Amino acid sequence: QVQLVESGGGLVQPGGSLRLSCAASGTIVSIYHMGWYRQAPGKQRELVADISAGGNTNYADSVEGRFTISRDNAKNTVYLQMSSLKFEDTAVYYCKMMVKINLVIVNDYWGQGTQVAVSS
Repeated sequence: QVQLVESGGGLVQPGGSLRLSCAASGTIVSIYHMGWYRQAPGKQRELVADISAGGNTNYADSVEGRFTISRDNAKNTVYLQMSSLKFEDTAVYYCKMMVKINLVIVNDYWGQGTQVAVSS
């Protein structure tokens, strides 16, 4: 079994910054893609950013240039540095990892979510 634990959410003013972290633990052989998603009230969950095992990154247009995703493979952790935050960034943020748990099985796992609220 694999668990993802997120941290770093909170309340921030527009223009401010936050850094989210998501650490995986459990039976892990390796981790392929890591990503951050978010879901605002009344909206569908959407991809914010993801990063491949090789470090290739992909961002939603709405966060390009403001958010940076990174990973620490030794710590099985993915980060999301968020800067120049806007009201519309308010959402619950979820991490997702594609984890190889043995020689043949690869599963997707989700974190429990962390609230980010941008408000003045």
